[in-house]
Amino acid sequence: MKAKAGDWLVEPSGRRGLIAEVRHEDGGPPYVVRWLDTEHEALVFPGPDAHVVTAEDEAARIRAS
Repeated sequence: MKAKAGDWLVEPSGRRGLIAEVRHEDGGPPYVVRWLDTEHEALVFPGPDAHVVTAEDEAARIRAS
């Protein structure tokens, strides 16, 4: 899993969080994530079922809706 700040982390339950910080230059976890449902920031090691949505793909999704 690779990400950059501004991408979104999506859990299998549908919970979404903005990736605020990536700690490794290669884009690997852990990530500092600001969860939309609580506004809480946490250091997250995503599980195998989680996935990253790029900032660009998220913007396109919003424009299409």
